[in-house]
Amino acid sequence: MKKPIIIALHVGYWFLYLLLLILFFLFLEAGGIKNISNEHERLLVFLRIMGAITILPGLISFYTFYNILFKRYLSARKITALCIGGLITAIFAGFCGMIGLSVFTFGKISINNGAKEMIVILFFMSILALIHGVIALVMKGFITWYGDIQFKELLNKKNFETELALVKSQLNPHFLFNTINNIDVLIEKDATKASEYLNKLSDIMRFMLYETKVEKIPLDKELMYIGKYIDLQKIRTSNTNFVHYTVNGQTGNWSIAPMLFIPFIENAFKHSTNKKQGNVINIAITATQLNLIFSCQNNISEINNVMDEAGGLGNSLIAKRLNLLYPDKHELELKSQAGLHSVRLVIRA
Repeated sequence: MKKPIIIALHVGYWFLYLLLLILFFLFLEAGGIKNISNEHERLLVFLRIMGAITILPGLISFYTFYNILFKRYLSARKITALCIGGLITAIFAGFCGMIGLSVFTFGKISINNGAKEMIVILFFMSILALIHGVIALVMKGFITWYGDIQFKELLNKKNFETELALVKSQLNPHFLFNTINNIDVLIEKDATKASEYLNKLSDIMRFMLYETKVEKIPLDKELMYIGKYIDLQKIRTSNTNFVHYTVNGQTGNWSIAPMLFIPFIENAFKHSTNKKQGNVINIAITATQLNLIFSCQNNISEINNVMDEAGGLGNSLIAKRLNLLYPDKHELELKSQAGLHSVRLVIRA
């Protein structure tokens, strides 16, 4: 929810509350405080007393519930702690109201004047403060709920844009044509191996068309797709050792957004040079209980710039997708220097 709307909700709430107090004053005017002859003095006395009894405790309780208790306890579903914290806040706000009452009335009403009366006033102010606190929780909950809806809509929109970009990037005609041609050449040399690669290509196409429709998939499925993609890339060169791919840790405990790593791997194959050498591309994925770490390094020419690929899925779009999928739960580092391009992505549990 936009900040001006949130401010308008707060202003509207306190405006209605003050309007209610004014109506209460008019009711008293009809037959309550006419012992004070001057109308101006009656209004001042009313404002001082109401300011201490209703407005001051209300403000303290409302914004304590709104800014502190909601985030610390209600969002974390610590209901018992919320109730205890709410009661303490309400009583504290009541005491502040008592002090304010003494100050605003210039000591004419104080804690020493009638203990029972003061206890009743304290109880009243605490209950009123508690009501303000509950209303604050409801308002904060509504704002948070509405913000979550907007976030999900934005996420769906960005995911749709990303999905389109992924389709354009992944269904690259050059990759498909080259792979099919390589398999066609391989049929004459080794029909069994050609059939194996054709099945891998079919699995990749199936994965891209059907498995990427969900929000998250098991990490093992993503790794299986990456492995088959790398295998198909290897048949395009006589040196199959130019790429080194390793997986470490307990991958079965992780689920991730589909096709999270493959854009970086695609760029590595597209921009790498000297594929006749060994270890031109190094890809490593490490899974722990707390972090999922992806790293990819590849050799590049000095004039080659892969920091933002306009023809495929650019790094800026990838970064936006990560910010939406893993806000405050990821770290992305991209470097291109000394003929080496590196990517390091950390996803936190």
